[in-house]
Amino acid sequence: MSTILVVDDAQTDRELMARVVNASGHRALIAADGKEAIALAKQHKPSLIFLDVVMPVMDGFATCRQLAKDPETASIPVVLVTSKSNESDIFWGQKQGARDHVAKPWESRRIEDLIRRYCP
Repeated sequence: MSTILVVDDAQTDRELMARVVNASGHRALIAADGKEAIALAKQHKPSLIFLDVVMPVMDGFATCRQLAKDPETASIPVVLVTSKSNESDIFWGQKQGARDHVAKPWESRRIEDLIRRYCP
């Protein structure tokens, strides 16, 4: 069982994603913003991070960039989960260190596929 960090400022989105993570046999850890996500990632070393982009305090791009630069968290795969799904948004996310991208609204099957890919 892996720990997967779910980061989203919308409580409903966090809870839905956590439900999918838990149903897939893993443990969901949740954060409401980028700063909380970074602190939890350093403390718990999750196997995967699902990260919203549009958030107050620290957006997902800045969070991803900071996670990628920190040796403590750089190896943790980050999947951006966002309504920002233009080609340029996906490219920018990859430049910040994201390994993958999921467009909102997402489907459970896509999340499950990503969990299987990054948390074997």
